[in-house]
This record gives sequence, structure tokens and C-alpha cells, in this order.
Amino acid sequence: GDIAAQLEERLDPRISRIDASQAPMLRLAVAHDLANDRWLIRLLCHHLVMDHTTQELLIQEAEHLQRGRADLLLPPVPFRDFVAAARLGVRDDEHRAFFDRMLGDIDEPTAPFDLLDVQGDGRDVTEYRMALPDDVARDAREVARRMGVGVASLMHLAWAVVVAKLSGRQSPVFGTVLLGRMQGGAHVDRVLGMFINTLPVRVDVDDSSVADGLRRVHGLLSGLLRHEHASLALAQRCSGVKPGAPL
Repeated sequence: GDIAAQLEERLDPRISRIDASQAPMLRLAVAHDLANDRWLIRLLCHHLVMDHTTQELLIQEAEHLQRGRADLLLPPVPFRDFVAAARLGVRDDEHRAFFDRMLGDIDEPTAPFDLLDVQGDGRDVTEYRMALPDDVARDAREVARRMGVGVASLMHLAWAVVVAKLSGRQSPVFGTVLLGRMQGGAHVDRVLGMFINTLPVRVDVDDSSVADGLRRVHGLLSGLLRHEHASLALAQRCSGVKPGAPL
């Protein structure tokens, strides 16, 4: 049969779990595809140790070694340098003040369709993906450029409107993912490790114009970048939502 499909199915991350209590957080599976005269490798990694940029760097280094071009490998940059920069950067009381202002008056979870049980293992989740048509994507970029904001601001505002409708809340709170490498110091683009962080954003959906909404969201995301290494637990404690409940 199709060896690639079999390998993909056998090591589907939803059923092939990595034990987070035991190193290493990486697994490789190798299969010989006799019909196509090739070898296939499937890489599984845990997000505790690796983000997407790190995965790309790892594969790139492996390719250099495979081709006998170890001379192309750049000197390693220790992950501990990034950890030190993150810990010595913004103080916890600054993080707390920022999220207090954003979340202090939020006392109930934002729950689309009133779904609050979010502790499943993902086995019953179905994903549906749809690419934006080229003309819509082009218009989105043009609107963002004309407004002097990033496309991310437009997408966050659009998603806030969707979540507001589904949850019945005028000030929906949802998670956004930060790259984590924006303020990581010199050569941070080639450090192997875990950088991404998920933090809450609160976007007020009201009767103001799209232009005003875009400016507000742009300001919010720009301010959030300074706090990209804040603890999610700290941010959650700044809201009025009772401990243990999803924000």
C-alpha cells in the first residue's frame, strides 16, 4: 500500500502521544518505501521543547550533514541566553499591570456555544480548513496597508467579531500566539528551543467603525509584544474569572 499514508496514520499526533515525563521529546520513525525506491522519515516532537522555527532549523541542519556540508552549520547559540534575556527583561509587576488593565473587569469565561469543557484529548475534534480566495486575501492586505496596520490586526478583529457572536459577549477574550523571538537578543533566529507563547487578548466589539477597531487592535497587539514572555497563569490571575475555569 501507500507507505507514506501508513506512516502518517500510524504516527498521527492525536493517537501517538509523547510521554512528557521521559526524555527525549523527539521521536523518529523510518520506513522503506520499496515501490518508490525511497526512505521516509516521520518526525514527532513535543511543543514543550520545540517550536516551528526550531523544527525548520533542525531539518536544515540535518540536510547539511546528510549532504556532507557540515561547513555550512552556523555556531550554536545557547537557549540559556534567551532564557536569561526573557527573565531579565520585563518585570512581573509590569506584566501584571498590563493584563490588569486588559482583563480586570472580565468575570466570566468567553465560551462559544457555551462550551466550557476544554480538557479532552482532541480525539473527537474535527478540523475544517478553507483558504481565503485570492481576491479576498489581496483586499485584506490592501486594507491593512492603507490603514497602516498589519494583516494580523485585521484577522484578530474579524475573529473577535466571530467569537462575540458565538459567545454573546461584547468583549470577547481569546488566545493569540506570539512568536517569542521578537525580543530574544542577538542571533535569536537560529536558537533551537521553545519560544512561542499563548496569551489572552480582549477585543471590544462595539458600534465604532472598522477603522477605529483596527487602530485599537493594532495598539493592543503592539503593546502585547512587550509582554510576549509573560506567564499565561499570571495573565489569567489578572481577570475576575474564578481559578480553574477557562478564561
